[in-house]
Amino acid sequence: MDQIAKEMLAQVADLHEVPEGAYNIRENGKSAARNTTANIDIVTKTDVSGIDINIKSGTKRESVHIPVIISETGMKEVVYNDFHIGDDCDVTIIAGCGIHNCGNQDAQHDGVHSFFVGKNSVVRYVEKHYGEGDGNGERIMNPQTVVYLGENSYMQMEATQIKGVDSTKRQTIAHLEKNAKLVIKEKLLTHGHQDAVSEFEVDLDGEGSSANVVSRSVAKEQSTQLFISKIRGNNRCAGHSECDSIIMGDAKISAVPEITANHPDAALIHEAAIGKIAGDQIIKLMTLGLTEAEAEAQIVNGFLK
Repeated sequence: MDQIAKEMLAQVADLHEVPEGAYNIRENGKSAARNTTANIDIVTKTDVSGIDINIKSGTKRESVHIPVIISETGMKEVVYNDFHIGDDCDVTIIAGCGIHNCGNQDAQHDGVHSFFVGKNSVVRYVEKHYGEGDGNGERIMNPQTVVYLGENSYMQMEATQIKGVDSTKRQTIAHLEKNAKLVIKEKLLTHGHQDAVSEFEVDLDGEGSSANVVSRSVAKEQSTQLFISKIRGNNRCAGHSECDSIIMGDAKISAVPEITANHPDAALIHEAAIGKIAGDQIIKLMTLGLTEAEAEAQIVNGFLK
């Protein structure tokens, strides 16, 4: 693996060396490295491009790394990864995609991740997207995440895109059974002429299920963002959707929250706020010796933490 690949792995998966536990590293359309454990098996699909990750019931305090890196201009791929997580598990899954494109053709990765989570399990899922390269070709990523949460299960998703992705359509679909809980934290930064669409669609099917969807984004220069959140309460449940955005330059942001109660005991809330950085915040930091650009950067970094 060359230095570019190593640097991108550090960006999208915080990997600076071979990780412990199970992992599958995909580079330019092929598996570059793989390891399985006694409790976590990774199998190549035979019908489509992708892998099946099978996690045995009762697996505790183990992790899986499945980063993807692309450094070939013109490469376009669609990958299907299915996670089958048994009952009574407690696992962390680190994903992410990095594209290094120095050519004149577009490079694109569309990843479809499906999670089938058993009863009483806890899953932490971290996904980072990153792009770089000085070519004219675009860096395109379209992730789709589909989640089925079993009874009494819990899943926390952290999705981050903070640099170098020219176009993205991010879709998350979730179905929750009895007493299942889903927490989603999205962080998104666009600049230049970049375009980003984030769509969440959550069905609270089980009694006592709950979801909290929070997106924080910053749009700079001429970039555009669209946030769509749909939460449907189909039982006694609780759902919350929140979109907080900072708009700068000539950027455009749209937030479209939608909540639907199909049960009298569905408690649903949506919030959306879009605004610019307050002038007094910048002035306060400038009095501490920062330039205006440095003050703006400090505020944006703090907002996206």
